[in-house]
Amino acid sequence: MDSDSTVDHGQRPYLGCGLGLRPEYYETIVETRPAVDWFEIISENYMVDGGKPLYFLDRVRADYPMVMHGVSLSIGGTDPLDEDYLQRLKQLIERVEPQWVSDHMCWTGQGGHNLHDLMPLPFNQEAVDHVVARVQRVQDYLGRQILLENASSYVSFKQSEMTEWEFHTEIMQRADCLMLFDVNNIYVSARNHGFDPLEYIHGIPPERVWQFHLAGHSDYGDYVIDTHDHPVVQPVWELYAEALRHFGPVSAMIERDDLFPPFEELLAELGQMRAITQRVLGDETKEAATCPA
Repeated sequence: MDSDSTVDHGQRPYLGCGLGLRPEYYETIVETRPAVDWFEIISENYMVDGGKPLYFLDRVRADYPMVMHGVSLSIGGTDPLDEDYLQRLKQLIERVEPQWVSDHMCWTGQGGHNLHDLMPLPFNQEAVDHVVARVQRVQDYLGRQILLENASSYVSFKQSEMTEWEFHTEIMQRADCLMLFDVNNIYVSARNHGFDPLEYIHGIPPERVWQFHLAGHSDYGDYVIDTHDHPVVQPVWELYAEALRHFGPVSAMIERDDLFPPFEELLAELGQMRAITQRVLGDETKEAATCPA
């Protein structure tokens, strides 16, 4: 896929409102087939040869649309792209047949060592050029566009020359990739760095955004940490509503990765997401619905 290709704006799938597939809920999902429109998996959890993860992956995939979300691509790293990782990712794509594949705008390791964290990038032209070249290589290998998520951040770089939204936009346009727009991360980073989250939302081209993330966080007053272990808070719901107004019908899901509540509580949160989506978009969601298995 070369940088001169263009996004087909009319082909953004709309899956509705989904959840992250987590082992804590495997049996409940398989046994009850809850009213969840789609599921997102963490790609690395299923890059295995067999066992429980793949068993439940196949069971859930038989009933629901699915997308893949990675945490180890290290698209902003300076180590060479991990060819073994890309091969295993491509094999998983062939098994799952996801609607799309995503990872993070970050780097995750150095010298062959994975830090198991999403490290920030400086927002400057050198980093743009570096990431664009790596995205193009990944998309060529996978034969598809990828989505890159805005990671939450807690430090900034003196070398930055542009805003985060300008950084993402230039990379998307030059590499012809897409965006996973994490609404909670916008709130977290805005609190930590003092920018206007609405300016971020309105600074991203709507046609490039194919998915939303929402999650809870830990609020320590002077700073906020993206922990995915609390319910979504009201200010994040309000930003979600504004994102819907700007971007239109975009598939959205709730992440929960710790302090797991009863599954019924996640379904109640999902109901809140649906109510906001319906209130903001109305019949637009019905017109946009393309939910292939």
